[in-house]
Amino acid sequence: MAAADSAATPVEAVVEPEVSPRNKLNELTAKEWLPETVSVWRQKGLGANHPDAQIEKLHPAPFSFTDVSRLIRFFSKSGQLVLDPFVGIGSTLKAAALENRRGVGIELSPVFADLTRQRLMSELQDRLIPYPNQELLEGDCRQVLPQLDTDLADFVVTSPPYWQILHKKDHKVRQERDAKGLASRYSDDDPRDLGNIESYDDFLRELCGIFGECSRVLRRNQYLCAVVGDFRHGGKYHMLHADLANLLEEETAFALKGLTILYQPHKRVFPYGYPAAFVPNLHHQYIVIMRNEK
Repeated sequence: MAAADSAATPVEAVVEPEVSPRNKLNELTAKEWLPETVSVWRQKGLGANHPDAQIEKLHPAPFSFTDVSRLIRFFSKSGQLVLDPFVGIGSTLKAAALENRRGVGIELSPVFADLTRQRLMSELQDRLIPYPNQELLEGDCRQVLPQLDTDLADFVVTSPPYWQILHKKDHKVRQERDAKGLASRYSDDDPRDLGNIESYDDFLRELCGIFGECSRVLRRNQYLCAVVGDFRHGGKYHMLHADLANLLEEETAFALKGLTILYQPHKRVFPYGYPAAFVPNLHHQYIVIMRNEK
């Protein structure tokens, strides 16, 4: 027992009570820093009935602002600029405002862009925050990103489309989206929508090109976090997190620095494959963490 106690002492000794002057990445103390490096996070949403979740759930693949806030706190400092090239329903912009950062989000869909504006107005109007007016750029990020200045952003965080995963009409979609009259796809037939690309390889190439442009906009040695999920399509299991990370290392200036598993315990279980074959209920996503080494 004594040996175990003495082994724990050096770890406790390095937990400084203040933010280290050597910390150039964020504003966390050592005690705050350590739990953020644990490789599994438990997703914490507001709950479907919460007033601030009513607009968020209108998107077919919402990204909780609470998860984005956690990433923003770790990978940036107050007053810095956070970029999201697939801002969707505006979770990143809300999180940036709440965390005292400037946010720039790009959204292709006019419907979701309008909902983002409504969300920021209704969910932030009564809060005293330094950056209430986040910037929303409507359009195709492949056209918008080249118009942004080089070295503009301090952190890039996004949850891009998962190829054609939203085209599937499985148990979950029928019970949780269609039955409630909620959108189940990003768009029906917009050729600019990455979710409508026919080939998985072509989809990966397009996504890699977009993140490559993000590398130009992002300052050197700053980070990009992409929240993605693996999926089955046409009987094949696609490891999107690995395919994307490998391609980014091959084709861009980004270097893979690690993965965090975002565990989603609130998801329902559906009888996929029963009773003939194993088909997993995927209750996690991956946060792919890349550093810009241009």
